Amino acid sequence: MTKHCVLAILLCASGCVGIPENVQPIGGFELNRYLGSWYEIARLDHSFERGLEQVTATYSMRDDGGVRVINRGFNAGKNEWKESEGKAFFIGSPDVGRLKVSFFGPFYGGYNIIALDKERYSWAMVCGPDVSYLWILSRTPRMDTGVYDMLVAKARSLGFETEQLIRVKQR
Repeated sequence: MTKHCVLAILLCASGCVGIPENVQPIGGFELNRYLGSWYEIARLDHSFERGLEQVTATYSMRDDGGVRVINRGFNAGKNEWKESEGKAFFIGSPDVGRLKVSFFGPFYGGYNIIALDKERYSWAMVCGPDVSYLWILSRTPRMDTGVYDMLVAKARSLGFETEQLIRVKQR
């Protein structure tokens, strides 16, 4: 029985770094240009971010070649900041926007960059292992409406429930 439980956990954990069917990570990715701070413009709701506004993600290099991830958001109801630190590593080639990220020990989730402003690295769209995880990010607290609408349309065409997107309050 214990072997079956361990096997089930391993299968679930390995599936968590996947990518939704018919969704492709971007190629020609340059990590050094992606590093730094990003503002969360919109997201699909999850318990780990519920009620948070002014959400940012900051990426920097780790000594082991991975990426340090600091996610931070303000919970207005509790009048407090919430911050978590994680680590990310490429799945496959470093010129493809497909990484695995962990905030909880040995358990990793997929971090798939599925749209990116390759000219200026000013906006990105990221998904998790399935269509219930989606984030629209920008280098600035506000995003051009045309860019936002284009990203939402792309997400919708890929099967994400874009009518469930939460616009994140930024200052």
